[in-house]
Amino acid sequence: MPKSKRDKKISLTKTTKKGLESKQKLIEELRKCVDTYRNLFIFSVENMRNNKLKDIRTAWKHSRFFFGKNKVMIVALGKGSPDEYKDNLHKVSKFLRGEVGVLFTNKTKDEVYEYFSHFKEMDFARAGNQAQMDVTLDEGPLEQFPHSMEPQLRQLGLPTALKKGVVTLLKDYEVCKEGDILTPEQARILKLFAIEMAEFKVKIKCMWNSETTEFQGLAGEEEPELDDHDDDEEDEDSM
Repeated sequence: MPKSKRDKKISLTKTTKKGLESKQKLIEELRKCVDTYRNLFIFSVENMRNNKLKDIRTAWKHSRFFFGKNKVMIVALGKGSPDEYKDNLHKVSKFLRGEVGVLFTNKTKDEVYEYFSHFKEMDFARAGNQAQMDVTLDEGPLEQFPHSMEPQLRQLGLPTALKKGVVTLLKDYEVCKEGDILTPEQARILKLFAIEMAEFKVKIKCMWNSETTEFQGLAGEEEPELDDHDDDEEDEDSM
């Protein structure tokens, strides 16, 4: 009697080995950057967009960015004084939680601040974002949409109909109020009407200097406590 496919055993050895090799490579790359660059900065990202981070990477080709795998980066830098790669790096590790990244650069603190304080770009909000303003659509024709889109608009909750082949809003419609947590339908409507609410921006949280090994918290940031259960499943290891 042939064996069921369900009985087939799958070896995870190669996958595990590949994962360990990837983590070890990241640790080595981070430590090499510690030895190579003058300054290390931790930055947080608000309204994360991969394409915006890529724009920054392009503008800062002279530097190196890492984003993701916080726990592995903590291992590379050191979680405490006894195992830190260089003096005071364990203080940097305390900021590696949530949507944060590491910037290695020879640029000065002032140059880094100057660039990132001005790098702010608007984008469309996503479900789960907070509405930044009240949005109400006025009754009347919606000539920007082809007639074929009318069913889709109605499915999103808009009171629409075709009048003489033109998509028409039958009455005023409140999309959202400031402070609302946007639903997928609200986010989709805002995008269809080209209303941008999400501001992508980067905040510098702390820095470390390789020449003096001095650590400095920035912008009034207090050192957080490390949590072993922090989410650490970002997709992109480095930039």
